[in-house]
Amino acid sequence: MNKLLSLPNRALALLLPLTLALTSCSKYDQYGNTRFIWIIILVLDVLAMFDVFRQPWTIGKKILWLAIIYFMPFLGLILYYMFAGRGKSNTGVI
Repeated sequence: MNKLLSLPNRALALLLPLTLALTSCSKYDQYGNTRFIWIIILVLDVLAMFDVFRQPWTIGKKILWLAIIYFMPFLGLILYYMFAGRGKSNTGVI
């Protein structure tokens, strides 16, 4: 199992949610308030990114899913939870 062990990779992993927060959640309504839905999407995106790191996938697959979630915050989140195939076990227990 490949793990992100080096310091630059850990820093990059922490930088991704921060840049997501600074870019995709800067939507304002007509009164200058941040929309509540973007905060929910941000929280779900960050949770999905942490979920990607917990999966027993190769580094390439993890980077691919992180890029999809990062560059398409709403659509990437939907695609990840529908098609990632996460959490499948071979034990046969439901």
